[in-house]
Amino acid sequence: MKAKNKREFDYTRLQIKIFFALVGVIASSFFAIALMYFLHWNSSGGRVLTQIFEDILQIGFLGALNIYQTFFVLFVLLICAGLFFVIRAFLRYVTKPLSDVEESLGMLLIDNSEEILLPEELIPITQRLNTMKQTLERRNLEAQSAEQRKNELVMYLAHDIRTPLTSVIGYLSLLEEVENMPTEQRRKYTHIALDKSYRLEKMINEFFEITRYNLQQIHIEKTDIDLYYMLVQLSDEMLPILSSHGNTAVLHADEELTICGDAEKLGRVFTNVLKNATHYSFPNTEIQIIAQKSEDSVTITFRNKGDTIPPEKCTTIFEKFYRLDEARTSEKGGAGLGLAIAKEIIILHGGSITVESHEHITSFIITLPLNHSAS
Repeated sequence: MKAKNKREFDYTRLQIKIFFALVGVIASSFFAIALMYFLHWNSSGGRVLTQIFEDILQIGFLGALNIYQTFFVLFVLLICAGLFFVIRAFLRYVTKPLSDVEESLGMLLIDNSEEILLPEELIPITQRLNTMKQTLERRNLEAQSAEQRKNELVMYLAHDIRTPLTSVIGYLSLLEEVENMPTEQRRKYTHIALDKSYRLEKMINEFFEITRYNLQQIHIEKTDIDLYYMLVQLSDEMLPILSSHGNTAVLHADEELTICGDAEKLGRVFTNVLKNATHYSFPNTEIQIIAQKSEDSVTITFRNKGDTIPPEKCTTIFEKFYRLDEARTSEKGGAGLGLAIAKEIIILHGGSITVESHEHITSFIITLPLNHSAS
C-alpha cells in the first residue's frame, strides 16, 4: 500500500523542472556577479574599459574614467533589473501549478462532463480531481433522484389519503343519518370505517417517517443486549400481524446469545424486517428467525416463503423510497423507508444486511459484530 501511494504522488517531473529553473536563476546571478567583479572589483577590468574609452573617443584618462563610472552604474541597474525579472519569472513558474490547481478546483462545482486537465507534471493531482468530480457528480445525481422520488411519493400519498378519508366520512355520515339501520349493516359500515381509518393512519405515519428520516441523524447508544429475549419479544409483539396473514414465526437461537448494540434501534430493524417478511409471505406459511453465533459475529436470518425477488431488485431493495411504484397499488405498500433505515442502523453498528431470494424462499441476513461489552 505504501509503494502504491508513493507512485500515486510522484512529482518527479515537477521537481526536475523547478530544479532546472532554479539552476538558471543561480547561473544568471553568478554570471552577473562575475561581470561586476570583472568590471569594477577587479582593477584590471576597469583599466581595460577605461583604456578602450580613451582610444575610441580620443579623450583623456579622467574623461574616460567618468564615462566608465557612468557606464558601470547603468550596467549595475540593468543587471539588477534583469535579475528582478528572472527571479519574478522563476517565482511565477513555481507558483503556476498552484494557480492551475486553484482554477481546476472551481470545475468541481461545474455541472458538466468536461474532464479536468493539468500539466503532465501534475498527473497525480489531475487524477484525484477527476475522481472527486466524478464522485460529486454521481452523488448529486443520486441526491436528485432520491429527492424526486420522495417528492413523487409525497404527492402520491397526499392524493391517496383522500380515498380512505372520503370513505371514513361517508360511512360515518351514514351511521349518523340512518338511525334505524340494521345491526348487521351498522356493524359492516363500522368495520369498513375502522379499516379505512387504519389505512389513513398508516399513510400519515409514512409522512412522519419521511420527515424524520431526512431531518434527523441516527445515533446509537450501545448496551449489552439479550438477543434471544429480544427476538422472543419481537415474535410475541408481531403475533397479531402474523395471525392476520395466517403466518407463524419460529425462532431458532441459543438462549444465552447476547450482543452489544442499541436495543431500541436494533429492535426497530428486526421489526421492519419481520413486517416485510410477513407482508410478502404466502398465507399460512412459517417464517423462520435463525440466530447463529460465530467466532466474532452474530448472524440473524429472517426466512420466509413468498414470491421470488428478482436479482436486480435484490441490489436496490435497501434504497430510500424503493417501493415508490408499488405503493399506490398495494395495500402492503409503504414509504419504502423501513429497509433503508434498517440498513443505516446496521451499518452504524459495524454490520451488514443483505437479501437472497430464489425458488420462493427469501432470506434477509443481518450480520453484527460480537462485542461482549458496551462501548
